[in-house]
Amino acid sequence: MKLLESCGCFPTGRHYPGIAHLLSVEAVGVAHGFDADGAWLDHPIAFIDTETTGLDPKTERIIELGIVLGRGGEIVARHNWLVNPGIPIPRESTEVHGIRDEDVADKPSFKEILPEVLACLGDAVAGAYNAGFDRGFVLAEVARAGGPILNGPPALEEGVDWLDPLVFAREMWKGQGESRALAAVAERLGIALERAHRATDDAEAALRVFYAMAPDARLPKSYGALVREQRRLARQQQEAQRFWRK
Repeated sequence: MKLLESCGCFPTGRHYPGIAHLLSVEAVGVAHGFDADGAWLDHPIAFIDTETTGLDPKTERIIELGIVLGRGGEIVARHNWLVNPGIPIPRESTEVHGIRDEDVADKPSFKEILPEVLACLGDAVAGAYNAGFDRGFVLAEVARAGGPILNGPPALEEGVDWLDPLVFAREMWKGQGESRALAAVAERLGIALERAHRATDDAEAALRVFYAMAPDARLPKSYGALVREQRRLARQQQEAQRFWRK
């Protein structure tokens, strides 16, 4: 695993000269084989979006999967699959994304498209807007298809963080009363999203949003530092949400 810069302090905060070279911090959450010190913009990135039958990955299913690939701030490829979930699509879900039972009746199952999905994800850093939702569904479907996948893409690696523009959007517009929904953030940044709640359109808008955020000083430039900052902000936001519920 890639190691980041060392420090010369023990957890007590006291400095111990001459031993800094013996202490190092692991790049937690960084995909194996990627340079944590390198610019995240230069890494291949796969943004993922799912449309589903419901909200719980334990019982609901993916009905559409979109993957958009980018590198160096540019979109380089788009992929889309409609998926037969094997269960009915509830009316309230169709009202969100517009996908009906008849639209997926003759489509392959997730297990059948999995080899194509794995090839598409390849050696790219994964990301999604509100990443926990999409990651949960993708991992649940992979498990049902017979996973885990050995030597799979970074998107399926345990302990590897998906990039998530929502975490940074919450920080950038904190306390301003602005919506952080993908469509609202995309509009604010001048990014077109013509078909919200369709997988490939949402995935592309999310990646373009992240690229548009890149010049902001609050986004670290290196991949490892970006993941660390995302983790720090996510913890803060989770603590704040717990406070609001009390």
